[in-house]
Amino acid sequence: MCELMTIAAALVFTAVYFFGRREGRSSAAVFTTMLMFWGAALMWSVDCVANRMEGEPLLDMSREDAILGGIIVAAGLLVFGALCLAGRLRVRA
Repeated sequence: MCELMTIAAALVFTAVYFFGRREGRSSAAVFTTMLMFWGAALMWSVDCVANRMEGEPLLDMSREDAILGGIIVAAGLLVFGALCLAGRLRVRA
């Protein structure tokens, strides 16, 4: 479940980045967060493949894994907020 949640967050931030870039309003915070979520998605993908090679299900759909996915997405959004705040403070200084 955390794999699916991380991929969804990566896709959302990718869409936000490319639509913002097309309009000339791309942000370093969006780009950094997008890369962070894609890196996490790649990590979870390797874990899913390793689980499948050991004979376990490809995706873990347990409650604990959903909570882990929520924590990962919340942490990414927290980093995004901190990057946005740091960007605003740097521009004003």
